[in-house]
Amino acid sequence: MVISQKYRLVVDKTNETEAIRLVYFFIGYICANESKNVGNKLVIAPKYKPKGDAIRKAIKNFDLHEEILGAAERNIIKIVAIDGEKHTIKSFKVPNIINQFVYRFFRKSKAQRSFEYANKLLQAEIETPFPVAYQINSTPFLFKKSYYVSKLVVCDLTYRELTTDFEIEDHEAILRAFTRFTYKLHENGINFLDHSPGNTLIKRLKKGYDFYLVDLNRMEFGKMDFETRIKNFAKLTIHKSMIKIMSNEYAKCSGEDEHAIFKLMWNSTVNFQDQFYRKIRLKKRIFFWKKKYKSRSSQSPIQ
Repeated sequence: MVISQKYRLVVDKTNETEAIRLVYFFIGYICANESKNVGNKLVIAPKYKPKGDAIRKAIKNFDLHEEILGAAERNIIKIVAIDGEKHTIKSFKVPNIINQFVYRFFRKSKAQRSFEYANKLLQAEIETPFPVAYQINSTPFLFKKSYYVSKLVVCDLTYRELTTDFEIEDHEAILRAFTRFTYKLHENGINFLDHSPGNTLIKRLKKGYDFYLVDLNRMEFGKMDFETRIKNFAKLTIHKSMIKIMSNEYAKCSGEDEHAIFKLMWNSTVNFQDQFYRKIRLKKRIFFWKKKYKSRSSQSPIQ
């Protein structure tokens, strides 16, 4: 009996080792051969179909375009002229090997979600740069690159400037209008999960403002309760004075208690900052050799 158990244990370990070897062999084989079989799927908005060849060419020559928009850390956005009109093309970073498999078979790409969510926003009369097209590059087993094309919107400022420059003449007016805009999102069942300072473009009009949402690939749709609505403001600012104004305006829009709104909005902001900087401290310990973490602050500005 004892010999039988020992023998079974040896067999089990041998089988486990062989299984691991086969998995590594399979992954290695796919990585080595899949890059030879890349195919493209291009989806174009109906009104842009006549410009299909120009759009396809612009994406194909992405690396040759020189005008970069923003910091270009993970994903790269470039400004490109297509048939004389300026557009932006966003190139999403190739995901890790596991996510390449997941995106290939089980999940929509960020480019596709951006395109589809932009159309949902426009249907709800929420402004966003017009979604022109998206392209997915994949192999039979793995997802590779993806691109999202939209019309370029030239704005006067973003929400981020409101958090850094309190001398802006119409600062409070913009902040109140932005809060009404966010309330409109919530009333339409749109939970913009990346509702953060750089993701709202602001254009001044003769009367009022237009707000355009960008970086759209993370959204949820459906009825939002009070707590979910107010927590949606958590990533926007660390300044209590701004949160007081937004709480006041949201109370006017919703009819909810202003004190309750402010308390939840401020606590959600503090909690988000704590979680964010906790992750930074962890990354500084894990990736201690990387320059971008060495010089980065690891303490929340809200004390």
